[in-house]
Amino acid sequence: MKNSTLALVAFVVLTISAVLTVMHNHALVAIPDLVLATARWIGILVLVLFAYRKKSLTTWILVSMVIGAEIGYSFPDFAQNLNVFSKIFLKMVKTIIAPLVFATLVVGIAGHSNLKQVGKMGGKALIYFEVVTTIALFIGLAAINISKAGEGIVLKGATSDEIKAPEPQTWQDIILHIFPENIAKSIAEGQVLQIVVFSVLFGIGLAMLNERKRRPLLEVTESLAETMFKFTNIIMYFAPIAVGAAIAYTVGHMGFGILINLFKLLATLYVALIAFLVLVLLPVALFFRIPIKMFAKAIAEPVSIAFATTSSEAALPRAMEAMESIGVPRKVVAFVMPMGYSFNLDGTTLYLSLASIFVAQAAGIDLTWEQQLLMVFTLMLTSKGVAGVPRASLVILLGTAASFNLPVEPIFIILGIDELMDMARTSVNVIGNCLATAVIARWEGEFVDLDEPRPLESI
Repeated sequence: MKNSTLALVAFVVLTISAVLTVMHNHALVAIPDLVLATARWIGILVLVLFAYRKKSLTTWILVSMVIGAEIGYSFPDFAQNLNVFSKIFLKMVKTIIAPLVFATLVVGIAGHSNLKQVGKMGGKALIYFEVVTTIALFIGLAAINISKAGEGIVLKGATSDEIKAPEPQTWQDIILHIFPENIAKSIAEGQVLQIVVFSVLFGIGLAMLNERKRRPLLEVTESLAETMFKFTNIIMYFAPIAVGAAIAYTVGHMGFGILINLFKLLATLYVALIAFLVLVLLPVALFFRIPIKMFAKAIAEPVSIAFATTSSEAALPRAMEAMESIGVPRKVVAFVMPMGYSFNLDGTTLYLSLASIFVAQAAGIDLTWEQQLLMVFTLMLTSKGVAGVPRASLVILLGTAASFNLPVEPIFIILGIDELMDMARTSVNVIGNCLATAVIARWEGEFVDLDEPRPLESI
């Protein structure tokens, strides 16, 4: 039996059994609980077979979410004992944050900051990246404040009195909090913004050294970044167990009502990303006279790769070829696009602002606009340079939550649908970077207007 057929069978069986379960719970039909449970588990077993044959971590995470929901519904008392597995996963992810942020930022700055080579193209690119990603952050912020997807969630064992909102801070306190007093202390306390400031200054200092002195330390930092990528890959093999345990625990003590909030969050993200594409990227493309139809046709393949793999970097080689095919010179593509993968993650930055406020809403914490703006500023810095990191958003989100004293439980609730959100935000990342490359080429007067795209094979 083909994988697609297995997936369809599992979907049909689970959908029918879920609908019948809801109808049974509302006394619309009378079906023995054993029959309903058996039907659901048959569907789950088919899903497990599908995941086994698919051999994909993404598939296993989605399947584990379904299994966790069933365990939480059928065995709520047992499910609440599974939370230890998600806590272990959380501890391991937290160990990634400081070295990963440090290494990626230093490499991103010192590796691209030879001012004689960068010149005005680098300056224009950085200005464009910061303006567009900041707009993305504010769109995410507005979307979640309008939808209020996190409101109504009750975290077991924590009342609104027990979860303390961040204490009001003066502007002097906010500024002082940005700068590290002791970098070891900042790392130990998970103060991501302080780590970012240290890393940025370190990267600038490294970039100012001559090549002979700069190269050895830069290579060590690059090795550290690559090691942390591999470390993250290892930890992510435990993600299906952690997600399944988290969903089982959540459904076990909150019921299926929590899923309403998750679907509301998912809808909020997709609407916000579509709004960003239509209201920001499309006008930018029109203003810089980028041929829309040719551009859309050229990026179709790399965007499809990004959507399917949830990896921006998996689409990078084809995206670079696609931009050359529509008239962007290779020297511009080779400089701007890799730089964009460090500083221009539009979809990820939008998601992070949205998800951070969702966490606060779920915890019953009412953040002031000043606190939300500081959070946006933190995310604007911490979201740079992590395009190649699996589940990078999880790492950044945990670091931001720690910096603002937010509970981590809502993050695990989000993790259950992270795959569905990751596909969309990764696709927008690729679209944004492709457009940025074309825009900088036009801005520099290097864009070559073509009647039709060049064949990729000829590039």
